[in-house]
Amino acid sequence: MEAVDSRLFLFLNGQHAGWLDTVMVSITEMWPWIPIYILLAYLVIKQYGKRSVWIFLAVGLVILCSDQLSAHVCKPLFHRLRPCFDPALEGMVHLPKGLPGGRYGFVSSHAANTFAVATFLTAALRKSHRSIGWWLFAWALISSYSRIYIGVHYPGDVLAGAVLGILVGLIIWKLTTLLFNKMAI
Repeated sequence: MEAVDSRLFLFLNGQHAGWLDTVMVSITEMWPWIPIYILLAYLVIKQYGKRSVWIFLAVGLVILCSDQLSAHVCKPLFHRLRPCFDPALEGMVHLPKGLPGGRYGFVSSHAANTFAVATFLTAALRKSHRSIGWWLFAWALISSYSRIYIGVHYPGDVLAGAVLGILVGLIIWKLTTLLFNKMAI
């Protein structure tokens, strides 16, 4: 399985162009997405009114849980080197942003975080915005793919991060709805 993951990584990471390097490095950062975050905050406030504070707290919990599980549980547990640190791939990895801070990449925290938020907000906003899930999951997918493009994650890291994020998003959504029902919020 790791051989397939390495070959797929080399193929995807090898599909680069000078102009796309700048785009993908930007996509992997948080700041280009700020207008989308503002729009999502507006949609939450519009739909939930005073209750939106609970949604924002839950989103914070979603990010905290997915980030901590991916960075402080999975990465130390699995010790899977990022492709840019894998001796077997030395000299083959395209790194437009340079080396990342951590040596281990399983699971992708970017994928876990973006898919967790996408899952939670899709559930929270689907009644008033039926197509929001398509947009949120497209954002999560593009953001996650950028991590392969810039050479810091294998596709398997991203896929596992996405699964972790989806599970976290669903669990926190269920807990939020239980809280809403129990407290009649």
